[in-house]
Amino acid sequence: MTQEHLTYSAAQTKNLGKKLAQKLLNSLPKERALVVALKGELGSGKTTFLQGFGKGLGIKSKILSPTFVILRKFQIPASNFKYFYHIDCYRIKKPEELLILGFKEIISSPKNIVAIEWAEKVIKLLPEESIILKFDLEKKEERKIVIRSNN
Repeated sequence: MTQEHLTYSAAQTKNLGKKLAQKLLNSLPKERALVVALKGELGSGKTTFLQGFGKGLGIKSKILSPTFVILRKFQIPASNFKYFYHIDCYRIKKPEELLILGFKEIISSPKNIVAIEWAEKVIKLLPEESIILKFDLEKKEERKIVIRSNN
């Protein structure tokens, strides 16, 4: 299934993220983690989207891009899911670097929701059933966000 969305402000981009998170929270965990892979250029709205996504999961902490720490972990309150992992692969040179951080273990737990910024850098490590989001900066505030899932 493919959906295309246009947003015209940071608030709309965050709201789209919030709605997707709320929809995913209502799904039942499968055999492994629910992986959301975000692709797009610098400034295309990935982190802004994930700020709304975190709110949609019920996370109170501010969602910041973990560019320098690469990975942040948050507890998801009152849900079938337990943890939200926010991974930023901007500084990753080779996909194997992500394995050192326990990536295989993280994606093997059905209680996890994992969002990966700069997913194009680690595409070969992603599960086939990952939800892929492609962000394009159309104009100054306009973003085109294409969501693809195999579900």
